[in-house]
Amino acid sequence: MEHIRDVMTTDVDFCTPLDNVYEVAVKMKQLDVGAIPICENEHLLGMITDRDIVIRGVAEKRPNSTRVTDIMSENLITADPGMSIDDAANLMAKHQIRRLPIVENNRLVGICSLGDLAIHDGTDDEAGYALSEISESPQVHH
Repeated sequence: MEHIRDVMTTDVDFCTPLDNVYEVAVKMKQLDVGAIPICENEHLLGMITDRDIVIRGVAEKRPNSTRVTDIMSENLITADPGMSIDDAANLMAKHQIRRLPIVENNRLVGICSLGDLAIHDGTDDEAGYALSEISESPQVHH
């Protein structure tokens, strides 16, 4: 049985609570990603997505200098690197998330995205179907 540690992305760029929304947006553009973890001393505090910036930032007329902690998502669904790929896929499907932070001893050690699971063809039929539901749903919340 393969585990999340076998497919997760380990080179994860992050921002800190000292960064503002503009700095996160620039990093998203540079890295061509839609979500950035917010960490302090490698401890995962939250995630900020492009959707968070639009909904909690622009739509609420907050300035670019707004602190990331004001608009980031907290209470994240996370996984342990020893979790099976099928369990992770089902967790992502259940919570309709495209990116699953991987945490060990309260430290962010990686992220598993739909793309990471898509290139791994070992998911069972149920997990594969659940993941396809996320990727095709137009109303997915990150």
